[in-house]
Amino acid sequence: MKLRELDAYLRTLLRIDDYTRTDSSWNGIQIECSDKEITRVAVAVDAAAETAARAAAWGADLLFVHHGLFWGTGKAVTGVHYRRIREFLNTDIALYAAHLPLDAHEQLGNNAQMAERLGLSDRRPFGEYKGTTIGWAGTLPKPMTSGEVAQTLFGTTDDLLGLLPFGPDRNARVGIVSGGAPHEVEQAIDTGLDLYLTGDASHTIYHHCLEAGINVMFAGHYRTETWGVRAVAERLGEELGLETTFVDLPTGL
Repeated sequence: MKLRELDAYLRTLLRIDDYTRTDSSWNGIQIECSDKEITRVAVAVDAAAETAARAAAWGADLLFVHHGLFWGTGKAVTGVHYRRIREFLNTDIALYAAHLPLDAHEQLGNNAQMAERLGLSDRRPFGEYKGTTIGWAGTLPKPMTSGEVAQTLFGTTDDLLGLLPFGPDRNARVGIVSGGAPHEVEQAIDTGLDLYLTGDASHTIYHHCLEAGINVMFAGHYRTETWGVRAVAERLGEELGLETTFVDLPTGL
């Protein structure tokens, strides 16, 4: 499969063009490779020199990431930015990014994957961002403590950025928005959720959550955004027969 063919497949699968007006990420092909067959795809959360080097060591033709190198209005190719791009060019690896399309996707998205792992029923879109709903909310199969939720999703309660235990001892109704969405807790409060789960923490919401009586889990930006790229890797293997690998570079944040 050529790069442009894979691009057409991913643009359709993830509905990338639907997010052109709402996403600052330059979703899609960010760096081309030579006109070769794409047979091996590495996936990672972040595009960086180290992820590119590890992908190259594995023999990847393309690196698919959630956080690419190009955002907003563009940036001069100097300094760290130049050295990162050079890593891709020197190893002839293409770079492909999918930001909001991979948060919001109803099957492969970060939030949908976590909702599926928790077995949420009565699932509904939740968490509006710039007019687009990117998260999911629903009801747990049985009430769970916040620790049990963390264990189910991450296999541990260690390394959470924080937990605000201001709601019920056991959670029934859960809302999830991956990454940097602490202030979307307002929507969780308005809809009467027991637990709101996101990546980044924020001091400024502490007292509001305390007074509203809601549990809030700050699970880490990185850890809440490994789900989508891994799901895409699985789909590329199943549907296109591509070899895939996950380049895991946790930040602890």
